[in-house]
Amino acid sequence: MIIGRVIGTVVSTIKEEGYQNKKIMIVQPIDPDGNDKGKTMISMDTVQAGVGDIVLVCEEGGSARYLFDEPKSVTIKTAIAGIVDNI
Repeated sequence: MIIGRVIGTVVSTIKEEGYQNKKIMIVQPIDPDGNDKGKTMISMDTVQAGVGDIVLVCEEGGSARYLFDEPKSVTIKTAIAGIVDNI
């Protein structure tokens, strides 16, 4: 898992069936002090995160799919697994 900050959303008018009704967010990885670290990533949201939220991102595909209770229906590389209240 990594810590990141949600910096935007991805909007798509046409999606593969397995991605319907799922929110896709842009996440900037950060270090524990809040400084940017590495490249941004696109993550599926499981916890209703919003722009500006500090989140925990699951980077492993199988675990990320498990968060949606649909382990075989979609391909997901990263998923937002939690919102961080305090570091």
